[in-house]
This record gives sequence, structure tokens and C-alpha cells, in this order.
Amino acid sequence: MKSNLDLINACDNFPYRDDDPDTYNKLVSSCYEFVVLGSRRTVGYVQPWVVEKMPWGKNWVVDHDRKRLFPYVEGLSPDKFSEQCQVIDETLRVAREKGTFKVLEKWRNELYTIHGPAQLTKMERSGSPLFGIVTYGVHMTAYVNTRDGMKIWVPKRAKGKTYGGLLDNTVAGGIPTGEQPFECLVREAAEEASFPEDLVRSSAISCGTISYFSLRDKRAGGESDLFQPEIQFVYDMEVGEDVVPKPCDDEVADFRLWTVGEVQEAISKESFKPNCALLLLDFFIRHGILTPQNETNYVEIVSRLHRKLPFPTATAM
Repeated sequence: MKSNLDLINACDNFPYRDDDPDTYNKLVSSCYEFVVLGSRRTVGYVQPWVVEKMPWGKNWVVDHDRKRLFPYVEGLSPDKFSEQCQVIDETLRVAREKGTFKVLEKWRNELYTIHGPAQLTKMERSGSPLFGIVTYGVHMTAYVNTRDGMKIWVPKRAKGKTYGGLLDNTVAGGIPTGEQPFECLVREAAEEASFPEDLVRSSAISCGTISYFSLRDKRAGGESDLFQPEIQFVYDMEVGEDVVPKPCDDEVADFRLWTVGEVQEAISKESFKPNCALLLLDFFIRHGILTPQNETNYVEIVSRLHRKLPFPTATAM
């Protein structure tokens, strides 16, 4: 049985400088900084073995002395980012064709935006952990207030998916380039749970964000130890007892309506996808279920659910 803080540590597992300076400095100093035109800041960390294996073309600058890399097109001006996107895309496609990285076997044909002072450029979703960029998603908890207390709709992930067979949040998905968080939620709610659009638009409530920095393991698909800093937009939706989610795509095997106690027990047994456990801890905090009176590590948990990431984040989606 894992404690709530154990669950935080399992997902937000990139070392903190103040807590473990030796491990932090060793890891960060070994990485290459990924930079794109239009931002003076690093937008991601790249593992040295990724740099070694990636089929960099002529339109990349890979500085092994300074451990920096960036796409470069002669004459590219700050307001023309499509060329950068093309360079990144062509490189990832070559790597995919050569079978260089297992993570690219899950090619999505979906783009993620790289944010900075503005939307800097974009890349194929499956390639994002190779460059360690910040990615964004939406997660919603649908719940029912019954005579016997609160109950939560919990889906089980399809076995053919990453983290197959683990439990998930009621609705969740990554935010692709060009889509706003709430519109992403509406779409995902229909695709994953068959929730009607008018129900989600009228009942889903925005509840902020959580953030964490993960080192991926094999359950995520592909190589381990790739960097995955993430920000999730959080939503709650109270529904009536007559509203029953149903799988609509191949993401979800089934749904079950569980009491808070049943959800907490499953979380402690690590039956949930790691980041989904964090979303539920946030839900329990906001609903007064997890409190300073019943959780010794309350302050640490609240703080860790909102990690300040070392890269620029979106000022607008």
C-alpha cells in the first residue's frame, strides 16, 4: 500500500535541486538543452543517448561543447516558424522510418505546440518525450452525490493502450495544436465516455491546473527515462444517477461507479495510471476529503501538485 506522498513521488520523479542536488546536477548536466527560434530559454531536455541516435540533418545545430541543439534554416525570421516545424517533422519521420526509437512506433499524426513567449513551433506528439518539451492535457472527474455519499465514475484503460489495464480519470486526453482546453474536453468526453456535448458544456467546471515532471518508464510505451514535464487542465462534473458513461472509442474498456473509499484503496494499490492518481488527490483536496487533519504530508502534497517547471509555459492556448 502506497502513501499519498509515495504516489506523488512516483509521478513527479524528476529530481529537485534542493532535495537532492547531486542527483539533480548529474542528470541536468548530462542533458542537451533544446532551443527554438523565438525563445531565449531552453524549451526541453534531451537525453545524451537520444542525441547520439537521432538522425540529425543539415538543418540542425548540435553543439556538443555547450550541449545545446536547435533547428536552423538560413534566413529564417522570428515570425516564420513553419520552417522549424518542417525541420523537426522531417527528422522525426526519418527516425521513425529507420526504427531508431520505439516511442515513435506510436505515431499519432497529432501535433503538440511548443510554447514560449508565444506559440513557438510544433511537433508530432509521439516525438515530444524525445525532446522533453512541456505537454498539456485535460482531465475531468465525473461524480455523483448519492444517498450513500459521493461516488466517482472510474474507467479502466483498454489493454492495448499504454498503461493498459490500469484505471484512469473519467475523461482525459492531450491537447493538440489549435484546440482550446475546454473544446478538447468536450471532444474527449464524447469520444471516451459518450457524454453529450450539451451536458459537458453546461456542467463541467474548470478547477485550475496541476503540473509535474516525470521520467517515463516502459509502461508509457517506448524507451524509459525520457523526460515528460506536463500541465493538466482540471475539470469536475457532477452528474445525476441517470447519467452513465459508456466507452465510445478504443481507449476505455469499461466504467465503474465507485465510492470515495474504493477509489482511495485502488490509488494506494497503484491501480491507477500514475498521473491520474495525482488528479484524484487534487480532487480530494478541493472537496475536503483530503485534509491537514487526516494527511500528515498535506502541505508537501499540495505544493508538489503544482510544480514550477524549468521551461517556458503557455501564456495562452
